[in-house]
Amino acid sequence: MPAADSTAATTGSARAAASPRLPLALLAIVALALLASGIAPFDRLTWCLEVFPVLLAAPLLALTWRRFPLTSLAYVLVALHALVLILGGRYTYAEVPLGYWLRDALGLERNPYDRIGHFAQGFVPAIVAREILVRTSPLRPGAWLAFLVACVCVAISALYEFIEWWTALATGEAADAFLGTQGDVWDTQWDMFTCLCGAVVALLLLSRVHTRRIAALTALDSTRASTASPGS
Repeated sequence: MPAADSTAATTGSARAAASPRLPLALLAIVALALLASGIAPFDRLTWCLEVFPVLLAAPLLALTWRRFPLTSLAYVLVALHALVLILGGRYTYAEVPLGYWLRDALGLERNPYDRIGHFAQGFVPAIVAREILVRTSPLRPGAWLAFLVACVCVAISALYEFIEWWTALATGEAADAFLGTQGDVWDTQWDMFTCLCGAVVALLLLSRVHTRRIAALTALDSTRASTASPGS
């Protein structure tokens, strides 16, 4: 019975991903949060820079939903990551109230929300990259897939650090809030390491369930294709 229940739950999540309800609900939540964060943010330039990935990813996912829908797990994680970015854009990462609360509760020396953001920068893209590689390449779940997914996440983090560098060169002190180093000379290295930790944790915790979700979604797509074919 537990295996049957697990299979039924996985199939149900695949159908949910293939249905527009979940993506539309998540899009509505993210859109509302984005609009609310854009009302008098702490720093307008920082807000624009921080939420830009959301403005880029949302239309891309909407345009590819019918042709290449992701699993419900991936969509939920992407939405959560978008909320992390939006909150950081609203206050700047160094000034997020949740980070101050964590700093005081844990006795930290700095606002840790920046670390949370970079952990998510590895955790969420790891699942998305894993899904794309499993579904579009010869790679199969295993050590090589995990290694390449981690490499993709670190590459994304490095690219983001380049963007921060270029922004600082272009805007000078106006980029201080966007950089959010909080006086840490090793902030760039910590950002990339935290991203790597997020990717590893995601792979360790979610690989099995993610593989089942991908298999269910692929089977559902195959069933629909065979049903729609003229010879069926």
